[in-house]
Amino acid sequence: MALTYILFQVAVALLAIVSYYLHRKLTFFKRRGIPFETPHPIRGNMAELKKTKNFHQIFQDHYDKFRESKAPFVGFFLFQNPAAFVIDLDLAKHILVKDFSNFSNKGIYYNEKDDPISAHLFNLDGPQWRLLRSKLSSTFTSGKMKFMYPTVVSVADEFMTVMHEKVSKNSVLEIRDLVSRFTVDVIGTCAFGIKCNSLRDENAEFLYFGKKSFVDQRHGTLVNGLLRSYPKLAKRLGFVRTPQHIQDFYRRIVTETVAVREKENIKRNDFMDMLIEMKNQKEMTLENGEVVRGLTIEEVLAQAFIFLIAGFETSSSTMGFALYELAKNPYIQDKVRAEVEDVLEQHSQQFTYECTKDLKYLNQVINETLRLYTIVPNLDRMAAKRYEVPGHPKFVIEAGQSVIIPSSAIHHDPSIYPEPYEFRPERFSPEESSSRPSVAWLSFGDGPRNCIGLRFGQMQARIGLALLIKNFKFSTCSKTPDPLIYDLRSFVLGVKDGIYLNVEAV
Repeated sequence: MALTYILFQVAVALLAIVSYYLHRKLTFFKRRGIPFETPHPIRGNMAELKKTKNFHQIFQDHYDKFRESKAPFVGFFLFQNPAAFVIDLDLAKHILVKDFSNFSNKGIYYNEKDDPISAHLFNLDGPQWRLLRSKLSSTFTSGKMKFMYPTVVSVADEFMTVMHEKVSKNSVLEIRDLVSRFTVDVIGTCAFGIKCNSLRDENAEFLYFGKKSFVDQRHGTLVNGLLRSYPKLAKRLGFVRTPQHIQDFYRRIVTETVAVREKENIKRNDFMDMLIEMKNQKEMTLENGEVVRGLTIEEVLAQAFIFLIAGFETSSSTMGFALYELAKNPYIQDKVRAEVEDVLEQHSQQFTYECTKDLKYLNQVINETLRLYTIVPNLDRMAAKRYEVPGHPKFVIEAGQSVIIPSSAIHHDPSIYPEPYEFRPERFSPEESSSRPSVAWLSFGDGPRNCIGLRFGQMQARIGLALLIKNFKFSTCSKTPDPLIYDLRSFVLGVKDGIYLNVEAV
C-alpha cells in the first residue's frame, strides 16, 4: 500500500513537472509580448499538417495572418518548438547574409551515429558543415559545369528521342513523370557515372527510390514532431529518421561505386571523385588547431544521398511546373521557342555551354516558375547567441531558438509580387528584379548557406526545357488538372496525380 502511494506521488510529481514544462513552452511568445497564434498542445501550429494542408499552405496561412502586423517576426510553434517566424525582409537579410555568423546552423534533426545517411550537407551544422561546404564547393564551379555540359546534353538528346517515340503513340502524356526520368539519368550519369536508364525503364531503381525518398517516412507526424521539438533528446534515444529500404538502396549503390572506382582507379572528375578524394585524405592539423580527417564511407553515403534526391526532385518539379504554365500560356511558350531557335541559329545549331547564357527569357520563365511553385517551403536557421532585432529592441531571438523564413509565402506576397498567383516571367526582367530586395526571391536560399547545387540545377533545367520547347508544342487537355492538387504527404511541393498535357512534335 505504501509503495502504491509513493508511486502515485511520483507519477503526480512527474505529471506536474511535464505540465509546467509544456506550459512554459506554449506561453513562450505570450510572456515576451510577441504576436502568435494559440497552438495545439501537442501539434503546435502544425495541427492540419498532412490532414488538410501541406507545409506550404500552413506557412502561407500564418504569413497572411500576420503580414500586416508590422512585427519583424511572429511566433510559430513547430509542434512544441517555439520558432521565430520571419515577416520582415530586412530581418531575413540580416539572418541569411549580414549576421550569418550567428545563424549559420539550421538546427534540423540528424543522427550521424544511428542514422548516418541523415548527416548530409543540408542538415549538418557547425565545423562539420563548414568543412564539407568549402571542400564540395569546388565541384560546382562554372568550370566543372562546363565540363559536365556535354554529358547533360547527351542525356537530353536521348530524352528527345524517347519523347518523339511516345508522342507518336499517344499525344497525351504525364509530363511530370517524364521530366523526373530525365533528371534522374542526368544526376546518375554526371555524379556517379551510372547509366540509370530511367528514360527507357519506368521501373528503374534510381527513379523508384528517388520518388520514395520524399514520401516514405519511418515515423508518423507526432514522432517527427518530437524530432523537431526535442532533437537532442531524440539523438540520445537513438531515433532513426530514414526508412530502412531507402538506406539499403543508397548504401548499396554508393559502396559499390566507390569500390569499383578505387579498385580500377577510375577518374571521372565528377562529384563521386571529389567524395572519394575526401575519403582518402590523410588526417592533418590546421594552424588553428582544428584536426581535419578524411570522410568515412558513411559520410560519403550521406553526401551522395542528398545530392541525388535534391538534384532530382527540385529540377524535375521545376521543369514539370514550367511546362504546365507554358501549356496554359501559349503566347509565353511561343516567345520561349522563338528565343531558343534564335540562339541556336547564332550558334550554328549547336547546343553549347555558351548559348545557354543567351537564353535570357527562358531563365525568366524558370525563375518565375520557382517563385510561383516554390519547391521547398521555407529556410531553417537557429540562433547561436541571443539576438536583438535591429530597430526592434523588444523583439529578441533567444540563443538556440529556431528561425523560419517562409520563402514560399514571401514569393506569394502581393505587396512584393502584385497578383502573385499569375504566371508572369517579366517579373524577372533586369528592371523589375533590381526594384526588389535580393531576399524577395529565395528559391535557392541566400548568403553563405545558399544551395550549393544552384548552377547544376539551373543548367539541367535550362537544357531540358530548351530542347523540349524546341521540339514539341505543349497544350492543356481534358486530363490537365486545374487547379493542381498537391500531395499532402510530401515536404516538397509535389503533385498528387501528375500533370497531363497534350504534346505535339513541332
